[in-house]
Amino acid sequence: MTNIPETGRTSRITIRLVVIQILVFSLLLTLGGRLWYLQIRQGDEFAAEAAGNHVQQVVQSAVRGAILDARGVPIADNETRLVVSVDRSQLSRLPDDGEEVLARLAELLEMSVEDITNQVRLCDAETPQPCWNGSPYQPIPITDEATTQQALQIRERAEDFPGVSAEPTAVRRYPAPDGARTAQVLGYLSPVTDEEVQDTEDTDAPLLRSDQIGRSGLERSYDSYLRGDAGVTRYEVDKFGRVLGEAENQPAEAGANVVTTIDTRVQAVVERELVAAMEEARNTYDDISGRNYEAEAGSAVVLENDTGRVVAMASAPDYDPNVWVGGISSDDYAALTDEDADDPLLNRAIQGQGPPGSTFKVVTTAAAVNAGHPFDGRYNCSSDYDIGGQTFRNFESSSYGPISLGRAIEVSCNTVFYRIAHEEWRADGGIDPVENPDDWLFRTAHEFGLGERTGIDLPNEAPGRIPDRQWKQEYWEANEESWCELAETDRQDYTARIARENCTEGMKMRAGDMLNFSIGQGDVLVTPIQLATVYAALGNGGTLYTPQVGRAVIAADGEIVEEFEPQPAGEIPVGEGTLEDLREATAGVVTGDGSAAWRFGGWPQNEIPLRAKTGTAEASGDQQTTSWLATYTDDYTVVMTIAQAGTGSGASGPAVRNIWEAIYGVSGGSVNEDAALLPEPHRDLPPIDETGAIVPQEDEREAAGQAGDADGGQEAADGTAPGGDAGTGVAGPGTPGQEAGQAGLPPGGPQDTAGYAGDTGPGPAAGDAPPGAPPGPGENSPPALPPDRRQNE
Repeated sequence: MTNIPETGRTSRITIRLVVIQILVFSLLLTLGGRLWYLQIRQGDEFAAEAAGNHVQQVVQSAVRGAILDARGVPIADNETRLVVSVDRSQLSRLPDDGEEVLARLAELLEMSVEDITNQVRLCDAETPQPCWNGSPYQPIPITDEATTQQALQIRERAEDFPGVSAEPTAVRRYPAPDGARTAQVLGYLSPVTDEEVQDTEDTDAPLLRSDQIGRSGLERSYDSYLRGDAGVTRYEVDKFGRVLGEAENQPAEAGANVVTTIDTRVQAVVERELVAAMEEARNTYDDISGRNYEAEAGSAVVLENDTGRVVAMASAPDYDPNVWVGGISSDDYAALTDEDADDPLLNRAIQGQGPPGSTFKVVTTAAAVNAGHPFDGRYNCSSDYDIGGQTFRNFESSSYGPISLGRAIEVSCNTVFYRIAHEEWRADGGIDPVENPDDWLFRTAHEFGLGERTGIDLPNEAPGRIPDRQWKQEYWEANEESWCELAETDRQDYTARIARENCTEGMKMRAGDMLNFSIGQGDVLVTPIQLATVYAALGNGGTLYTPQVGRAVIAADGEIVEEFEPQPAGEIPVGEGTLEDLREATAGVVTGDGSAAWRFGGWPQNEIPLRAKTGTAEASGDQQTTSWLATYTDDYTVVMTIAQAGTGSGASGPAVRNIWEAIYGVSGGSVNEDAALLPEPHRDLPPIDETGAIVPQEDEREAAGQAGDADGGQEAADGTAPGGDAGTGVAGPGTPGQEAGQAGLPPGGPQDTAGYAGDTGPGPAAGDAPPGAPPGPGENSPPALPPDRRQNE
C-alpha cells in the first residue's frame, strides 16, 4: 500500500476545472481586445479628447443685423446697454438655491422678487410663462436697463451677488421711426432652447446656447441672415483652470441687414388711421344691436400693384416689441396674453380670416362672365328674391330694375348675384349634382388665388377658405357623428334642427350655400392680404403677385447677398374686356351714387383715378357687422377691415381716404406733390457708402409735420387698444333658403357661426348715408350723413 492520499478527483471536478479555465481565458481575451480597441483603434480620437480637456472656449455672440425700411431707415437695430444676468447653475449650488441673492438683487434693481424668480425658473409643460425657455447653463438676462451705479454695486459686492453679472451688451432695439411700431411685421426674439441647439448641430447654421432667435415676423423669417456667426476663442488651461495661452480664435461675424419694402412714413399713417377709425366706430351707435360698435380689432394693408411689395401692414391692437428685449416681465406678458387683450401678437393682416362681404363680388362677377353671363346684360335688381318658400330682401327693399353686372357692383345689389348663383347651382344639377359640375363660382375663386396661402415671407399665414364641394364633404365627415347624436335627442331648438338636417344631408351643396357664397358670406373666409392681392391684380392688368416684405439682404460690409425680385403667382381668370369692365365698375363705386361715393366726394379722380368696393360682412348671434373696404389706383392697393364696426364705407371710408391723401399729397381736392409721402413706388435700394453702411434717404418735404398728417389734425391713438380678430369665429354657413322641395336650415356645428345671406342686416346702421347723398365738391373729409339709412354693401 502506498501512503499517498487519494486526491478524490472525479470526472465532474475535471469538467468544472476546464470550464473555469475557459472562462478565465475568455475574460483575458476580452480584456485584451478592449485594450487594443481603446489604445490602438481609437487611440488618436481619445488623445484628441484628452487634449480637449485642457482647452476651454469662450463664445462671443455676433451682432444681429438690422432691419431697415425701403428708404434705409432702421426699424430694428441694436444698442449697447448694461445687462444684468443671473447664472442659474451657480445659484443652484447655494444652500437656499439663491433665494437670498435674488431678493437682494430685486431690491437693488427696484424690481419685485416674484418677477425675477419667474424670469429665472425653467420652462416646462407645467410652468406658465414668463419663464426661461433657453439653456439652463446660459446666463439669464434679468434687465437691460441697469444703471451704471447698479452695475458697479454688483461688481464691487460680488460676495453678495454670486452668479450675478452686469456687462455692457448689444441688445435689440425697435425705434419706431415716424411713430410706426410695425410690431407684428417685425416680430420679436427669445433665447434658443436645448432642443433647438441639438436639432441644428449638424446643419450649416448651428445654434449656440447664447443665441437669440426670431420667434415671429421678419425676425423669424430672416433669422438665418440676421443672426450672423458667433465668435469662439479657445484657451489652453492647466488642471487648475489657469489660462496658459490662446489656442484658437475665430472672430464673430456680424449678421446681415435686411432691407424691407415697408415705408415707415406710410406705415405710421396706416397704423394711426386704423386705430382712429376703430375709436370712431366705438363712439357710434348701432341701431341693430342696440349698443355702440365694439370695433375690437382691425387690419390694413398697402401693396404695390406691379410688384406685390408690401408698403405698409398694420394690425390692431398692437404692442411695443421692445417689451421682449432683455426678457419680458410678468406684467407685460400678462398684458399681451390676457383674455381681454384680444391677441395683440396676432398679425391680422395675414392671420385674420373672415367673410369678405360684397368685396367678393368682383370674383363672382368674373365667374358669371366665365359661365356665359354677359357683363352688359340686363339682370333684375329686384327688392327681394324668393327661394324655397323664403323671401330675401335687398337693401331696404330697394329695386334698381334691370341693370348690368357693372351697375350691380356700383350699388352692391345682392339680388343680381343671388339669381346668377341660383341659376348656376341648378345648371350643375342642384341638390343632386351632375357627375362633373362646372362649379364656375368655386373654380373662379380658386383661380383668383383664394383658399390658399399667398406665400408672403412672414410666418404663420392663414390659408382662408373656399367652401367648395370637397370642403363640404370633409366638413360633414368631421361632424357627422356629433350631428347625428344630437339629431337623436328630443331637443327642438335651432341647433338640434340644424343637426337633424346636417346628419343626413350636410355633405350636399344646397342652393342657400351658393347664394351666400356669391356675396362673400357663409363659409367663405379670406385674409386682408389675400383680398389685397386680388385688387392689386385688377390694378396692374391681371397679374397676381406673391406679396413680399423682404426686399434685399445686405452684408455688414455692404455686399448685396440677395435681392428679392417680384414673384408673379398667376393671372386672374378674366379677359381684357372683362378686366376693363371691372375697373370701370369699381371706379363707379367712389363716384356718382356708388356705395362709397359719399366718403370720396371731391377726390381728384381725373388726376388720380381711384377705384373701390365696399363690403359689410354679417355674423351670427349678437356679433355686429365687420367693415371691409378694398381700394386701388394704378400704383397701389389699400385694404382695411375692422371687426364689429359697421359698414365698409361707414367705418373704414374716412381712414382709407386719409391714407390715400397722405400717399399722394391730396388736400381739399387738390394734389400737392411736395406733401406726398409716396406718389411713386420705391424702385431702387437705399444707397451704400464706401464703408458698407446703408445710408438712410432723407425725407425732403419741407414741413416735417406733414409726415403722414392727412387726418385733419386727428391725434394718433395708442395702438395697444384692446381688440379681437377681424372676422374670427364667423366661419359657419347661413343659408337664405333652398330650392323648393329642399328648403331647410343652414348647416351647423362647432364652427358654424356666420350670418345669413346678404351683406347687410335688416335694419339701419349709424354713420352711413344713402348712395344718392354725396358731399359737396372740395370737401376734404365729408361728415357723416344722418344715421337713419344704411349702405347695401
